[in-house]
Amino acid sequence: MQYSIQTESAEQTDQLGRQLGRQLMAGSLVLLRGDLGAGKTCLATGIARGLGVAQATPVTSPTYTLMNSYEGRLPLYHFDLYRLSSEDELLDLGFDDYFHGDGVALVEWPERYPELSREALIVDLVYVGDEARQLTVTISGQPTKYQSVLYDLGEIAAICQLGDG
Repeated sequence: MQYSIQTESAEQTDQLGRQLGRQLMAGSLVLLRGDLGAGKTCLATGIARGLGVAQATPVTSPTYTLMNSYEGRLPLYHFDLYRLSSEDELLDLGFDDYFHGDGVALVEWPERYPELSREALIVDLVYVGDEARQLTVTISGQPTKYQSVLYDLGEIAAICQLGDG
């Protein structure tokens, strides 16, 4: 199952993230894939706001720390695996404890740890213009876990007045 949607600006990408964040439940694993500058951190910021992370709290990509955590309606565990040198680094962090637990795990550069894509909501971000991005959301693993999120993307697109791909 998958759904594609196009955003025309960083603001729309943020809005889409906010709507997704409102839909996510405890134990969700969201994988963000895309080139540098594709909008992963912009979408992650929107997801954080949708999860209730305070507007005054800066949401940054944890490129050098591997993980930032934020408090909201649910805890958000934001991982960036870009500089990951080995899977052992993740195991040392207790990485597995954050997945499918009490919060939402959001991972940038999940390609560095391929096992993650077994059961997740995967968002691929691709440039289609200066500000425009094509986001393709795919469910891997058990479809029932994320089916309602994917189903609601049509409504989210209408709420955000986004283009439907």
